[in-house]
Amino acid sequence: MAKKSTAGLRRANDPPLLILTSLAGGPKHGYALAQDISGFAGVELSPGALYGAIARLEERGLIEALPEVDRRRPYRITAAGSAQLAEVVRSMRRVVDAGTLRLGLPHGRLA
Repeated sequence: MAKKSTAGLRRANDPPLLILTSLAGGPKHGYALAQDISGFAGVELSPGALYGAIARLEERGLIEALPEVDRRRPYRITAAGSAQLAEVVRSMRRVVDAGTLRLGLPHGRLA
């Protein structure tokens, strides 16, 4: 069972996980987040899913809004958000490593 602190951050296509991953690369506003996530994960988030997840992450103190720039509100990951992302990435890495080994795939390549 998932720990309460990382509940909802266990699936690779989970909007909060994707948003935290994107913001780990630097602050972004909503549209830039959607574009980045599409690029690295191939996942298209609807505006409702994106902004709903942003609101939940902000409420949990995992991201914070920055001052508005040209009518756009950028967000950045907080120290707590970075810590949770690191925990989830380590957990996912264990699963990926086990699957890679059991399938006999070369390390570093899943294709």
